[in-house]
Amino acid sequence: MLSRKVQESRDAYPYEPARLSRIYMNNFFLLAGPCVIENEDMAMHIAEHITDVTVRLGIPYTFKGSYRKANRSRLDSFTGIGDEKALRILRKIHETFDIPVMTDIHSAEEATFAAEYVDVLQIPAFLCRQTDLLVAAAKTGKTVNIKKGQFMSPGAMYYAAQKVVESGNNQIILTERGTSFGYQDLIVDYRSIPEMQGFGFPVVLDVTHSLQRPNQESGVTGGMPQLIETMAKAGVAVGVDGLFLETHPDPSNAKSDGSNMLRLDLLKPLLEKLFRIRQAL
Repeated sequence: MLSRKVQESRDAYPYEPARLSRIYMNNFFLLAGPCVIENEDMAMHIAEHITDVTVRLGIPYTFKGSYRKANRSRLDSFTGIGDEKALRILRKIHETFDIPVMTDIHSAEEATFAAEYVDVLQIPAFLCRQTDLLVAAAKTGKTVNIKKGQFMSPGAMYYAAQKVVESGNNQIILTERGTSFGYQDLIVDYRSIPEMQGFGFPVVLDVTHSLQRPNQESGVTGGMPQLIETMAKAGVAVGVDGLFLETHPDPSNAKSDGSNMLRLDLLKPLLEKLFRIRQAL
């Protein structure tokens, strides 16, 4: 039996755009979890910790974890523990904590397969113009989170969203995750948030990926995690609908994106600060 607070938090999650305005006036929502599912114990621990924090703060929460990493700089980089095994862990998190779960997909074939296990399908930034992928995701009926390509203007994301709408699905989230600045850096133009909100869909700021330093000489992506709080505060102040954060109990030993993830024990104080900023607005 769920507690009243957990049930209220679960009921508030915006599966339908028509329900969005009722909750965003009071709080942002959170998409958070590890970069990739490394094992069941780690994933369950992270989900439990974040669920506890977000319920206390009244933040609608969706667990994020990649079941497979397709975009890797080096052939020997970790890609996953096995597709079905990782997806079963995601479904267990959904069933155990009664929260939505999200994973990214990389091909039209993956859309139907992953949709059997998760509530939200995420389109990676570098694939946001792939028509067959967007259409396949739309046809599952799941919420589709489209990340803005590092190479795209915010205005161009209107057409990515319309591919999903015209395929019969208006449950869309758009995510800002920085724009390429030279070869090995990203910047966030905060003007993109209200511009994309103007399309009628909730907009998320991907805090941790916006702080990546892609394709370093070692072949491993770098990052600037010391700026996570700064980036997140700015996003909330601008009025973003949701935040995306990757977090891990020990980022230095994470199998993917450890250099730009937030250490799990730092999440609670950060969310408390962000909650106060949102309430002040």
